[in-house]
Amino acid sequence: MRLIHFPLDPGSRKIRLLLAEKGVECAYAEERPWERREEFLALNPAGEVPVLVDGEVVVSDAQAIAEYLEETHPSPPLMGGDPKARAEVRRLTAWFDRKFCREVTAHLVEEKIGKRLSGRGYPDSGAVRAGHANIHTHLDYIAWLIDRRSWLAGEQFSLADIAAAAQLSAVDYVGDVPWDAHDGARDWYARIKSRPSFRPLLADHIPGAPPPKHYADLDF
Repeated sequence: MRLIHFPLDPGSRKIRLLLAEKGVECAYAEERPWERREEFLALNPAGEVPVLVDGEVVVSDAQAIAEYLEETHPSPPLMGGDPKARAEVRRLTAWFDRKFCREVTAHLVEEKIGKRLSGRGYPDSGAVRAGHANIHTHLDYIAWLIDRRSWLAGEQFSLADIAAAAQLSAVDYVGDVPWDAHDGARDWYARIKSRPSFRPLLADHIPGAPPPKHYADLDF
């Protein structure tokens, strides 16, 4: 099994965490999707990471890969134990994969690092301001959920927690998560950050764009 990914891409991070939580052995190949290499486009014409290659099976799109891994490696289960639980896991996973990414990650990580790496100019200050404003609502929502549940989608750690942590870890890499203003979200993230599956993410280092000192610190 091989995962084609880019280290700071939240979808790629989501699958790396999922693989580690399930204890699935996998080789990793870094891809810079903006380079549009023909070999990569042959695997995924959309030109997006992550892509999972499992023998002759090629799966693209982070959520499709997550569902594939849940079916092929069902232990431990990370999608919920009944239809109601699975619906809530899927709802919150989509919240972070789509809404958080659109309102926060795209405005901060993409503007600050993505543009520079791909040679698309300088950050849009308006977009960065929007990302800084939007993140507070999402952190408040995480705190609201955790005040009522053990984990985001319920009493069990799930793909919803993984999806949220994947997005937040990317934003934290650029130092733009206001943890001090959101104790509830910070406490939840500290639990995620201390899991063994998270250690490889904390070791990520993008050349020319190092993370802040607190990024790999389990105590922030």
